[in-house]
Amino acid sequence: MKRFLASAILIFALTPNSYTQSKPMEMPLYPANKIPGNLPAPNEEKSETSGGIQRISKISLPTLTAYFPAANKANGTAVVICPGGGYSIVAIDHEGYKVAEQFNQMGVAAFVLKYRIPDSTKQQDPSIAPLQDAQQAILTVRVNAKKWNIDPAKIGIMGFSAGGHLASTAGTHFERVLVDNPANMSVRPDFMILIYPVISAEMSIAHKGSFKNLLGANASAEQLSLYSNEQQVTDKTPPTFLVHASDDGGVSPNNSIVFYQALIKNKIPAELHIYQNGGHGFGMNNRSTKDKWMDRCKNWLDQNGWLKTQ
Repeated sequence: MKRFLASAILIFALTPNSYTQSKPMEMPLYPANKIPGNLPAPNEEKSETSGGIQRISKISLPTLTAYFPAANKANGTAVVICPGGGYSIVAIDHEGYKVAEQFNQMGVAAFVLKYRIPDSTKQQDPSIAPLQDAQQAILTVRVNAKKWNIDPAKIGIMGFSAGGHLASTAGTHFERVLVDNPANMSVRPDFMILIYPVISAEMSIAHKGSFKNLLGANASAEQLSLYSNEQQVTDKTPPTFLVHASDDGGVSPNNSIVFYQALIKNKIPAELHIYQNGGHGFGMNNRSTKDKWMDRCKNWLDQNGWLKTQ
């Protein structure tokens, strides 16, 4: 397996430079779709659009869609984007593709992750399948950094809602590598951007549906604690930018607050924006305010040096 993946990574490295492409480039997340932990099962993936939101369900074949900025704008920073959907679907467009286009305007390369939906009929261990995909996405970008004009030390991860839980898991569980890694590269993201994220399994603030879909209906206290990511913050956790709305009726803003508090306790650079209104799932456009959180995010990225050209 290691020999195969090493060869596949070499094939990636020998392909023509693609970072100047004007159109998005979708690729299988794993070379030849050799997906760790997948069981033999039919591909039942389904895409539906309702209320202007594209939802993809039953994902068992993960992909990564690359959006590269114009060469004269590129600053070497990259971000892997994990759309939300409660670990039951992936809201691929307004929390993925459109966000990637906005990052390109900042000179940032963006990679939209269509990660596996946990499913015991399709994976040996559904609880780790999304995290494997997030780690593989970071690894893919880092392996191809030179070819794609990316600084391997400026690769972040972003997530919305349950995608925020996945992103924060990638940013707090990186010492346990769950994918084949022949070059022994780090899967730690260099920064995190978490938008109305699911974070905590603590009963009073948990988004119970996300944890049920990820861990099953009978998850142990130990599992819930392990994936309650405010409990996993250390002094090695990446700098983090968080956004939430006070009136979020889907995912309590206390998820962002407890994560922010854990970051501060561990002296991790962090910035938290909580809007008075906005509800849940607003993507880039909180219509309750004239303020644009993407502008705040851009300022934060710039402040930390991630928008400086190479």
